[in-house]
Amino acid sequence: MSTDGGEDERLAPVIPLFGGAATQGASERSDAAPAEDDAEVQDWHTTWRDLGSRPDDRRPTAVKPLQVTPSPDGPRFVELPEDDGDETDADELREQAEARLVKALRRRSLSVSEARAQLRESELDAAVIDEMVDRLVRLGALDDDALADQLVYAGVERKNQGRRAIAQALSARGIDREAIERALAELPDDDFERALEYARGKATSLLRYDDQTALRRLSGQLARRGYGGGLAMSAARAALDEARRPRSGVRFD
Repeated sequence: MSTDGGEDERLAPVIPLFGGAATQGASERSDAAPAEDDAEVQDWHTTWRDLGSRPDDRRPTAVKPLQVTPSPDGPRFVELPEDDGDETDADELREQAEARLVKALRRRSLSVSEARAQLRESELDAAVIDEMVDRLVRLGALDDDALADQLVYAGVERKNQGRRAIAQALSARGIDREAIERALAELPDDDFERALEYARGKATSLLRYDDQTALRRLSGQLARRGYGGGLAMSAARAALDEARRPRSGVRFD
């Protein structure tokens, strides 16, 4: 292409966008070593590749716990052994369950059955529960015979209960049948005397009723305390007769 003056006009050099060198300066640069900026770019890409920036790239490994130990040459880092989480959790669960059981035993005596039931609430293995219960039995912390004796004494001395009511109370606490039989065997055969003693304390307040109503109410109270039907009726009748009997004494006009 020419201008009006006839002089040729030089075209501007074309710079390729993708690959190739259009000028001698660009060609010389391509043959030279990578610039410092290029090296930094390569390092940057390497770092992200190592961190797993793409799905197919290598993932970082898990970091193990380290213990720092001072030394003359500087701190030393030692890998700690990995803890067995399941075993630690099981030990902690057992310690917590045993602590709760001991706290309950300080408040009141428990039967072996009641102790097992409490330990089962902690979701312990059956073998672990058996081991813990057996150890407490050997130590004397769990004793069904001693508990049965305590309940028999309380039923007789404080509640004035009959043999049947005492047996039911022991059974409700989960005490072994053999322990119940041994405790009741030590109980004196004086149910009638104890029933009569209880009925005497209640008979006076029932004298405002007719004979049949008073007898029915008093015998019902004795039955609820564990005395048999025939025994309760006999004790109630005797107590009411004593209450209605006129008291002898000397009158002074």
